Amino acid sequence: MKKFYLQVYRHTLSTGQEDSWVDAGSLGIHPDTALKLAELGIIDVRLGQIPAGQAARVKKIMRLRRSLGVNLPGAAVILDLLERMERLQDEIERLKRR
Repeated sequence: MKKFYLQVYRHTLSTGQEDSWVDAGSLGIHPDTALKLAELGIIDVRLGQIPAGQAARVKKIMRLRRSLGVNLPGAAVILDLLERMERLQDEIERLKRR
């Protein structure tokens, strides 16, 4: 019988604090992966840490990789398109309320 271990990380991301950074390892990613994400312009990395405001982007990228099996550049494109769609939907809702 195989044994599985579950590791759970919880971050309370404070809004408005630009100087809060979290360890890349606590988000469940390897430091090399964090550097690759930084090279692709997806996140900022400083000394193995990521701005707390970008932690959600990392989680989305990793979920895309896990569930769809896409590589990092493909996940970056998908993330960009999803964020554009969210902004457009927000703009549509704002215009409807006028």
